[in-house]
Amino acid sequence: MSRPKRREQSAPQRVRIKDKTSRNKKKTKTAAISKRHKTSTTCATTKWKQLSRLQRSLILFVLALTLVLGLLSYSHISKPRIDLSKKDDWLEMNDVGLKPAFPDVKINPVVGPDSVTGMKGPKIPIFQRPPTNKKFPNKRGPPSLHKNENISIVVGRQEQVQDEEENGEKQKKLVSWRGAMIEADQVTEPPLSANEKVAAAHPAPEIPAGTIPATALSGDVDRLEAVRDAFRHAWKGYKDYAWGHDELKPISKSFSEWFGLGLTLIDSLDTMWIMDLKEEFAEAKQWIEKELSFNQNVDVNLFETTIRILGGLLSTYHLTGDQLFLNKAKDLGSRLMPAFKTPSKIPFSDVNIGKGTAHPPRWTSDSSMAEVTSIQLEFRELSRLTQDPQYKEAVDEVMKQVHKLPGKHDGLIPMFINTNSGQFSHRGIYTLGARADSYYEYLLKQWLQGGKTEDELLEDYIEAINGVKKHLVRQTGPRKLTFVGELSHNRFSPKMDHLVCFLPGTLALGAHNDLPGDHMDLAAQLMETCHHMYTQMETGLSPEIAHFNMHATDSKDIIVKPADRHNLLRPETVESLFYMYRFTKDPKYRDWGWQILKSFNKYTKVSDGGYTSINNVRDPENPEPRDKMESFFLGETLKYFYLLFSDDMELLSLDKYIFNTEAHPLPIWPSPPK
Repeated sequence: MSRPKRREQSAPQRVRIKDKTSRNKKKTKTAAISKRHKTSTTCATTKWKQLSRLQRSLILFVLALTLVLGLLSYSHISKPRIDLSKKDDWLEMNDVGLKPAFPDVKINPVVGPDSVTGMKGPKIPIFQRPPTNKKFPNKRGPPSLHKNENISIVVGRQEQVQDEEENGEKQKKLVSWRGAMIEADQVTEPPLSANEKVAAAHPAPEIPAGTIPATALSGDVDRLEAVRDAFRHAWKGYKDYAWGHDELKPISKSFSEWFGLGLTLIDSLDTMWIMDLKEEFAEAKQWIEKELSFNQNVDVNLFETTIRILGGLLSTYHLTGDQLFLNKAKDLGSRLMPAFKTPSKIPFSDVNIGKGTAHPPRWTSDSSMAEVTSIQLEFRELSRLTQDPQYKEAVDEVMKQVHKLPGKHDGLIPMFINTNSGQFSHRGIYTLGARADSYYEYLLKQWLQGGKTEDELLEDYIEAINGVKKHLVRQTGPRKLTFVGELSHNRFSPKMDHLVCFLPGTLALGAHNDLPGDHMDLAAQLMETCHHMYTQMETGLSPEIAHFNMHATDSKDIIVKPADRHNLLRPETVESLFYMYRFTKDPKYRDWGWQILKSFNKYTKVSDGGYTSINNVRDPENPEPRDKMESFFLGETLKYFYLLFSDDMELLSLDKYIFNTEAHPLPIWPSPPK
């Protein structure tokens, strides 16, 4: 029997039948799920009711605790991200306790005693940035900072750096100073992490008998060795990149010429001898013996050449007894004498040591008072050693004329003198800063050098200090800090150069030699102010010029204008700290000096060798290196640090030696028989 044939259906009918079938299936499935859910719920409810009250309470407590922990975790994860490109956000991260990094900036690790590790830098947020290849203009920096370089900033957490140090691992790292990406071997290094590490890392070598008394290295051995290390590091940069030239440019690893006479090398001679760095001294002596010649067609500044080169040669002769240095000093001294061939016998500022000619600066016929009255110690000593009176006679004539000149203001002198007329010029401006400072210093020191026999020098000095107290000494409003300002046509300006910080030491030296006791009181007050010129700056380094707040407010005592924020590694404050400690034995002066040395190491030390002056003492994140190490950093600053920390009061006794204004010690002459 055949199956009856199925009737054909239209397309719409087939769709409706299919949809209906699908809905029926879904209803059936939903009903089944609902039935299972009701059964499960009924079962769970039955089991929950079967639990004891204690068991139900424990389960609810665990659920509540889990919920609270989840909410806390979510709020921590969802904190907004900080924009590291903004300075305020950097500071905020530090304020909330973010650990600072140790920016070990060496890209090419230095091997040897100059290597420094484990040193802390300024607070920097922890972050990583991918390599970049951009040009970062820095018009104030050296040309080497303008190059395109692939730079990767790597800043590790403090714990990671410590682990690396313990394992002996060294990474090549780089650092960024705003506006310029600088290779690590071009950038300043942070300071030592602890002064105890200095002595451990560099044990004091044995000192040959008869060189420097053993007591010179007792007491603060770590500080003395830290100064020696600083000198070695500065000398390494000079030797590697500027040997035989005038000054090191430590960031660009090159040099600059001023006179072309090996200025830094000669300025550093007596410092190396005092520190017992005999290997470095021997290298320098060999260069002087074989390479140094003053028979050159070159213009030099009479004042700078006298205090740095002539003074350096004379002091080294006295310390070593080596005739080489006296012969060189005599040769140079004779070549400087044409500067005194003027109508007034007041010397020109510039002299050609090869041609034997002299002239004033191109823009004026004046010389500054500091230039013509701060060459006397050296020329007078040269005459004593050579038995040739011409040197002493020339400089003594200058002092005799200045002594009787009209135009002084209670012993204070104007800044300039005309070489034709022999009269003061630009009258009405009185300062103890640039262009006048060492006149006052050399009044006292010539009197001491000559055995306290030249009364005119002492009279001029006493009168000048009284004039300073009468016209220039004031106090700040907030902390009552005593400072020395300037006078311009009877108008007082609360401006004080860092150069003026020589004055506490000079006043103390006079008081030590039986001058009025209130000189020592003023010295202590000014020393406090010079200390604040460092501590009130964010880098712990003094600006070149400070202005003082004389209003009774709660603001700071010291105001620094943008153009005055640079630091040139100057010695004047350390010099006065040395004098104050020698005469008082107060350890605070040593502590103040130690803080300054640490700041120099933190913000001016360049990893591959040398130290650099900086443009901005107010910005520890970007002190803006100037790429120049002045010769006086080795000749004066580090020498005074060493003498400050030495326990040996007979090491260059201040009763036997006077220091010229470049820190070169010259002997005090024996007093003539009475």
